[in-house]
Amino acid sequence: MIKTVLLTGFEPFNKASINPAWEAVRALEGWCGPNFRVEVRQLPCVFDEANDALAALVDELYPDIVIAVGQAGGRAEISVERVAINVDDASILDNAGRQPVDRPIREDGPAAYFSTLPIKAMVAAMRDKGLTAGVSQTAGTFVCNHVFYGLMHHTAGKPVKAGFIHVPFLPEQAEGRADNPPSMPLADIIAGIRIAVETALTVERDVAQPGGATH
Repeated sequence: MIKTVLLTGFEPFNKASINPAWEAVRALEGWCGPNFRVEVRQLPCVFDEANDALAALVDELYPDIVIAVGQAGGRAEISVERVAINVDDASILDNAGRQPVDRPIREDGPAAYFSTLPIKAMVAAMRDKGLTAGVSQTAGTFVCNHVFYGLMHHTAGKPVKAGFIHVPFLPEQAEGRADNPPSMPLADIIAGIRIAVETALTVERDVAQPGGATH
Protein backbone atom coordinates (compact mmCIF):
# COMPACT_ATOMS: atom_id res chain seq x y z
CA MET A 1 0.00 0.00 0.00
CA ILE A 2 1.28 3.46 -0.91
CA LYS A 3 1.38 5.77 2.11
CA THR A 4 0.69 9.47 1.74
CA VAL A 5 2.95 11.89 3.60
CA LEU A 6 1.73 15.48 3.95
CA LEU A 7 4.39 18.12 4.57
CA THR A 8 3.41 21.70 5.29
CA GLY A 9 5.42 24.89 5.62
CA PHE A 10 4.39 28.45 6.39
CA GLU A 11 4.52 31.49 4.18
CA PRO A 12 7.03 34.18 5.26
CA PHE A 13 5.92 36.26 8.24
CA ASN A 14 6.92 39.21 10.42
CA LYS A 15 7.94 41.21 7.31
CA ALA A 16 10.43 38.57 6.18
CA SER A 17 10.80 37.68 2.50
CA ILE A 18 11.61 33.99 3.04
CA ASN A 19 10.66 31.18 5.39
CA PRO A 20 13.13 28.28 5.70
CA ALA A 21 10.33 25.89 6.61
CA TRP A 22 8.57 26.46 3.30
CA GLU A 23 11.81 26.48 1.30
CA ALA A 24 12.76 23.07 2.73
CA VAL A 25 9.33 21.52 2.39
CA ARG A 26 8.74 22.64 -1.17
CA ALA A 27 12.10 21.17 -2.22
CA LEU A 28 10.59 17.75 -1.45
CA GLU A 29 7.53 18.19 -3.66
CA GLY A 30 7.08 15.12 -5.84
CA TRP A 31 9.39 12.94 -3.72
CA CYS A 32 8.20 9.35 -3.71
CA GLY A 33 9.38 5.80 -3.12
CA PRO A 34 8.11 2.26 -3.56
CA ASN A 35 5.72 2.61 -0.62
CA PHE A 36 5.11 6.35 -0.19
CA ARG A 37 4.43 9.65 -1.90
CA VAL A 38 4.85 13.15 -0.54
CA GLU A 39 2.31 15.94 -0.83
CA VAL A 40 3.51 19.48 -0.08
CA ARG A 41 1.34 22.44 0.85
CA GLN A 42 1.90 25.98 2.13
CA LEU A 43 -0.07 27.28 5.12
CA PRO A 44 -0.89 30.92 5.85
CA CYS A 45 0.81 32.34 8.93
CA VAL A 46 -2.57 33.38 10.29
CA PHE A 47 -4.31 32.18 13.43
CA ASP A 48 -7.44 30.08 12.79
CA GLU A 49 -7.07 30.21 9.00
CA ALA A 50 -3.99 28.00 9.16
CA ASN A 51 -5.83 25.38 11.22
CA ASP A 52 -8.82 25.44 8.91
CA ALA A 53 -6.54 24.98 5.90
CA LEU A 54 -4.63 22.08 7.47
CA ALA A 55 -7.80 20.30 8.61
CA ALA A 56 -9.17 20.58 5.07
CA LEU A 57 -5.95 19.09 3.66
CA VAL A 58 -6.12 16.15 6.05
CA ASP A 59 -9.72 15.51 5.08
CA GLU A 60 -8.89 15.78 1.38
CA LEU A 61 -5.69 13.76 1.21
CA TYR A 62 -6.21 11.15 3.96
CA PRO A 63 -2.50 11.19 4.80
CA ASP A 64 -0.83 8.46 6.82
CA ILE A 65 1.80 10.88 8.12
CA VAL A 66 1.60 14.66 8.62
CA ILE A 67 4.64 16.74 9.48
CA ALA A 68 4.11 20.47 9.82
CA VAL A 69 7.29 22.54 9.69
CA GLY A 70 7.90 26.05 10.98
CA GLN A 71 10.68 28.57 11.55
CA ALA A 72 12.18 29.08 15.00
CA GLY A 73 14.58 31.97 14.65
CA GLY A 74 17.22 31.84 17.38
CA ARG A 75 17.40 28.07 17.61
CA ALA A 76 20.56 26.37 16.39
CA GLU A 77 19.15 22.92 15.71
CA ILE A 78 16.32 21.12 13.98
CA SER A 79 13.82 20.86 16.85
CA VAL A 80 11.42 17.92 16.79
CA GLU A 81 8.54 19.05 18.98
CA ARG A 82 7.08 16.85 21.69
CA VAL A 83 4.02 18.76 22.89
CA ALA A 84 1.46 21.32 21.70
CA ILE A 85 -0.37 23.41 24.32
CA ASN A 86 -3.87 24.84 24.17
CA VAL A 87 -3.05 28.54 24.18
CA ASP A 88 -2.42 31.36 21.72
CA ASP A 89 -0.23 34.10 23.19
CA ALA A 90 1.36 36.03 20.36
CA SER A 91 4.24 38.44 20.90
CA ILE A 92 3.98 39.67 17.28
CA LEU A 93 1.22 40.11 14.73
CA ASP A 94 0.34 37.29 12.37
CA ASN A 95 0.01 38.01 8.65
CA ALA A 96 -3.57 39.19 9.09
CA GLY A 97 -2.65 41.63 11.84
CA ARG A 98 -4.03 39.44 14.61
CA GLN A 99 -2.38 39.06 18.01
CA PRO A 100 -4.39 36.84 20.33
CA VAL A 101 -3.25 36.89 23.96
CA ASP A 102 -3.99 34.16 26.51
CA ARG A 103 -6.65 32.62 24.28
CA PRO A 104 -7.47 28.91 24.19
CA ILE A 105 -7.04 27.35 20.76
CA ARG A 106 -9.99 25.05 21.47
CA GLU A 107 -12.42 25.82 24.29
CA ASP A 108 -13.43 22.15 24.22
CA GLY A 109 -9.90 20.78 23.91
CA PRO A 110 -7.44 19.29 26.41
CA ALA A 111 -4.58 21.30 27.85
CA ALA A 112 -2.06 19.64 25.54
CA TYR A 113 -1.43 17.00 22.90
CA PHE A 114 1.70 14.95 22.36
CA SER A 115 3.20 14.29 18.95
CA THR A 116 2.47 10.83 17.56
CA LEU A 117 5.67 10.82 15.49
CA PRO A 118 8.72 8.76 16.59
CA ILE A 119 10.41 11.94 17.74
CA LYS A 120 13.48 10.46 19.45
CA ALA A 121 14.14 8.06 16.61
CA MET A 122 13.96 11.00 14.21
CA VAL A 123 16.50 12.97 16.24
CA ALA A 124 18.82 9.95 16.54
CA ALA A 125 18.67 9.36 12.77
CA MET A 126 19.43 13.02 12.04
CA ARG A 127 22.39 12.99 14.40
CA ASP A 128 23.69 9.79 12.83
CA LYS A 129 23.94 11.77 9.58
CA GLY A 130 25.84 14.58 11.25
CA LEU A 131 22.94 17.01 11.59
CA THR A 132 22.33 19.16 14.65
CA ALA A 133 18.96 18.09 16.08
CA GLY A 134 17.14 17.67 19.36
CA VAL A 135 13.77 17.03 20.98
CA SER A 136 12.08 20.29 21.97
CA GLN A 137 9.66 20.56 24.87
CA THR A 138 7.98 23.77 23.70
CA ALA A 139 6.62 24.82 20.33
CA GLY A 140 5.99 28.35 21.61
CA THR A 141 2.61 30.07 21.60
CA PHE A 142 2.54 31.60 18.11
CA VAL A 143 1.04 30.16 14.90
CA CYS A 144 3.40 27.15 14.91
CA ASN A 145 2.05 25.84 18.22
CA HIS A 146 -1.45 26.83 17.09
CA VAL A 147 -1.14 24.61 14.00
CA PHE A 148 0.57 21.80 15.91
CA TYR A 149 -2.29 21.73 18.44
CA GLY A 150 -4.93 21.99 15.71
CA LEU A 151 -3.32 19.15 13.78
CA MET A 152 -3.23 16.85 16.79
CA HIS A 153 -6.82 17.72 17.72
CA HIS A 154 -8.04 17.03 14.20
CA THR A 155 -6.17 13.72 13.89
CA ALA A 156 -6.95 12.45 17.40
CA GLY A 157 -8.33 8.93 17.14
CA LYS A 158 -7.35 8.63 13.48
CA PRO A 159 -4.66 6.23 12.20
CA VAL A 160 -2.31 9.11 11.43
CA LYS A 161 1.19 9.85 12.69
CA ALA A 162 1.42 13.61 13.12
CA GLY A 163 3.60 16.27 14.64
CA PHE A 164 5.69 19.40 14.21
CA ILE A 165 9.31 20.29 13.48
CA HIS A 166 10.94 23.69 13.97
CA VAL A 167 13.94 24.71 11.86
CA PRO A 168 16.52 27.50 12.31
CA PHE A 169 17.08 30.60 10.24
CA LEU A 170 18.86 30.28 6.93
CA PRO A 171 22.33 31.93 6.79
CA GLU A 172 20.99 34.74 4.62
CA GLN A 173 18.37 35.54 7.26
CA ALA A 174 20.93 35.70 10.05
CA GLU A 175 23.52 37.70 8.13
CA GLY A 176 23.86 41.28 9.29
CA ARG A 177 21.56 40.95 12.30
CA ALA A 178 22.76 42.66 15.45
CA ASP A 179 21.80 39.68 17.64
CA ASN A 180 23.89 37.30 15.47
CA PRO A 181 21.42 34.38 15.62
CA PRO A 182 22.44 30.82 14.70
CA SER A 183 21.50 29.48 11.29
CA MET A 184 21.57 26.32 9.19
CA PRO A 185 22.13 25.76 5.46
CA LEU A 186 19.00 24.94 3.51
CA ALA A 187 20.54 21.67 2.31
CA ASP A 188 20.89 20.49 5.92
CA ILE A 189 17.30 21.44 6.75
CA ILE A 190 16.05 19.55 3.69
CA ALA A 191 18.15 16.54 4.68
CA GLY A 192 16.66 16.65 8.18
CA ILE A 193 13.10 16.69 6.89
CA ARG A 194 13.91 13.78 4.56
CA ILE A 195 15.25 11.78 7.48
CA ALA A 196 12.18 12.65 9.55
CA VAL A 197 9.90 11.30 6.82
CA GLU A 198 11.95 8.14 6.31
CA THR A 199 11.99 7.49 10.05
CA ALA A 200 8.25 8.04 10.42
CA LEU A 201 7.66 5.57 7.59
CA THR A 202 9.78 2.83 9.12
CA VAL A 203 9.65 3.22 12.92
CA GLU A 204 6.47 2.03 14.58
CA ARG A 205 7.56 2.48 18.20
CA ASP A 206 9.83 5.29 19.31
CA VAL A 207 13.23 4.59 20.81
CA ALA A 208 13.60 4.92 24.60
CA GLN A 209 16.70 7.09 24.96
CA PRO A 210 17.63 10.63 25.94
CA GLY A 211 16.30 13.00 23.32
CA GLY A 212 18.86 15.75 23.65
CA ALA A 213 16.23 18.31 24.55
CA THR A 214 17.40 21.91 24.62
CA HIS A 215 14.10 23.80 24.71
